[in-house]
Amino acid sequence: MSLQLNARLLTALETRGKAELALMVLPSLMIVALVIAPAIWLGVLSFSVDGAPSLAHYQRMIDNSSYAAIFLTTFQLAGLVTVITVVVGYPTTYAITLLPPRLSALALACVAIPFWTSLLVRTYAWMVILQRNGILNGWLLDAGLIERPLRMSNSFFGTTVGMVHIMLPFFIFPLYASMRSIDGNLTRAAHGLGATPTRAFLDVFLPLSKQGLIAGALLTFVLCLGFYVTPQLLGGGNVTTLSIKIQQNVIVYADWGAASALAVVLVVIVGLMLLASRLLGGRGAD
Repeated sequence: MSLQLNARLLTALETRGKAELALMVLPSLMIVALVIAPAIWLGVLSFSVDGAPSLAHYQRMIDNSSYAAIFLTTFQLAGLVTVITVVVGYPTTYAITLLPPRLSALALACVAIPFWTSLLVRTYAWMVILQRNGILNGWLLDAGLIERPLRMSNSFFGTTVGMVHIMLPFFIFPLYASMRSIDGNLTRAAHGLGATPTRAFLDVFLPLSKQGLIAGALLTFVLCLGFYVTPQLLGGGNVTTLSIKIQQNVIVYADWGAASALAVVLVVIVGLMLLASRLLGGRGAD
């Protein structure tokens, strides 16, 4: 009897294993077809010229100073947007966590409103607001604060404003999840031991929310590195980032190899940043 039960159990386990394997086949094939294969194709194009192996595309990045300026602009823009997002988003998220549950849900819904509209629509809205005869310049002129319209659109400033608006929800939501997991009794215990609200925040709450802060800032920075629509429209041709240069290499120059080399470099940079954050995060946890 026990042998029959064992045989049935083994048969059931084998059947279940085959079913799980069959379920894994389709997703695995999709990952290979949509992620791995294009990445390999991208790498092959970046290391070849007219079908022959070559490092010419990477050598061009080193020899041509314009590429260094593009990399610098991209990282400056991503870094500035990340810093502003952290400065604005952290106190906003902290204030939301202090609200009652219903008001907190309402505040989060307001933060999520930009997700309900297209990124392209939001970027065009900022173009209307920031242009020389736009809403903001009109208000400043009517208030007598300026004598002539300011150049805010088609500039680094306009691009930064538009990207901060788009990236705030991506920073606030992971940080909010991290802050909500912090036990409020810890800060209350600090107050009970004589700590001021500021000291309790700096010594207790801020260190506990550090992982969420780092995750949100890293997500913001990485997404900013690959931004295309907002720098293209709000930059007005005056802000050239890596994504815009990739588009130019493909559309204007029809040079897929140069575009692939830039894409490979961008992917490697992002990968190294994620790896470094993982290693630093692991050491911090230890």
